[in-house]
Amino acid sequence: MKVLYVASEAVPFAKTGGLADVAGSLPQALQQEGIDVRVILPKFGKIDASYRNAMKHVYDGEIPVAWRMKYVGLDQYEWNGITYYFVDNQEYFDREGFYGYDDDAERFSFFCRAVLNLLPAMDFWPDVIHTNDWHTGLVNVFLKLEHGGDRRYRDIRTLYTIHNLKYQGVFPKEIMNDVLGLDWKYFNNGDLEFYDAVNFMKGGIVYADYISTVSRTYAQEIQYEYFGEHLDGLLRSRQDTLFGIVNGIDYSVYDPATDKNLFETYDVDSRDRKADNKTELQNLLGLPSNRRIPLVAVVSRLVPNKGLDLIVRMMDEILQHENIQFVLLGTGDNVYEEWFRGLAWRFPTKVSANIRFSNELAQRIYAAADIFLMPSDYEPCGIGQLIAMRYGAVPVVRETGGLKDTVQQYDKYTNTGNGFVFSNYNAHEMMYALKRALSAYENFAEWQHIVENAMRSDFSWKKSAGEYKALYKRLLSE
Repeated sequence: MKVLYVASEAVPFAKTGGLADVAGSLPQALQQEGIDVRVILPKFGKIDASYRNAMKHVYDGEIPVAWRMKYVGLDQYEWNGITYYFVDNQEYFDREGFYGYDDDAERFSFFCRAVLNLLPAMDFWPDVIHTNDWHTGLVNVFLKLEHGGDRRYRDIRTLYTIHNLKYQGVFPKEIMNDVLGLDWKYFNNGDLEFYDAVNFMKGGIVYADYISTVSRTYAQEIQYEYFGEHLDGLLRSRQDTLFGIVNGIDYSVYDPATDKNLFETYDVDSRDRKADNKTELQNLLGLPSNRRIPLVAVVSRLVPNKGLDLIVRMMDEILQHENIQFVLLGTGDNVYEEWFRGLAWRFPTKVSANIRFSNELAQRIYAAADIFLMPSDYEPCGIGQLIAMRYGAVPVVRETGGLKDTVQQYDKYTNTGNGFVFSNYNAHEMMYALKRALSAYENFAEWQHIVENAMRSDFSWKKSAGEYKALYKRLLSE
């Protein structure tokens, strides 16, 4: 089975969010399942020179962008046993950032068309093209509309993964002629039209053979108006070909037994050494050193959907009445940044607010924390709770999306479950869930059961890759 994995970013070449982690890890797991998988990305100017200089240049040519022709190049690079292809055009991709430019519609429609037009230069004819998020949605469109007459293309099947439905790639309708070069009938019939604009993600959904999201619960949620971002009706119409597969994490990267960022390494059988990380972090951040005080942590983008309003509503009260320490790491909306700075000022011996991002500090917080707080309003999959459990930090989460699929309420009578959950987006429900966790923490034996359950939970990519392989097979059998 041959799969071409199409993404706008992938670790270690380009990263702005969780998609890059998926695109960097899933192809390797798929390869271990016996799939011949290749990855294709834009050749961004910000890709480290050590990678850029080692790429093999394999093709020069031109492709149409509506009424004009543009240069396209193709480079190739082997990394960790996977072949990566890079679509080259300096005008579009040699910039300071990855996204957020006025011509993003042109840049990524060019990339989508190039993916298909460059297949002969790759000498790789995939059985499945696996596209991801709005940046690659038009691959599905162009495959059907521009290559349907070519048998080699006609036999290719497409799987389109939605990582976050909120970001859809919506642009003025004028790009139909000037950028996409498509007949207006595909706008007028609703395939690409979205409130009198063009929607790349909608096109990707309409023209994909199968659609997936990054958790089973999110696949259900987005069929309802609250989560559906105005595409719920379309997604309901595709429910028979809509699937949810939860993301994994790279266990070779996120491993407390080998993580060089930690003060003290440990594993599930030596988890008593986890407390050494707590005291070292307390010293580093200027908090009173105390192995027994419960340390509650948040590592997050500071944006509304992460449930920060619930924390803002209740954290003063919690800190006044509970003997805990609270550590936050992240950046985002200024209103949250300032509020957490104020919280640290009000509770200097209990709170450390780190308004920045550092991968090293993030890993140290996961290793030091007893409780990981993630009360999201919505969460397609979530990676924070997966890393937290791998490092023995017990998650307190809201029952939504991937959080619901990965965190199970601890039951002290059966010693099952790996965290604490609450159902409604309500500050008091969050507080009560946190208090349940703090109460369990006071019982040493009970807490050790929960930590062990969390650390033994399997969120490696192997299981997810097996589910993708089965989905590819099902797609090709139809």
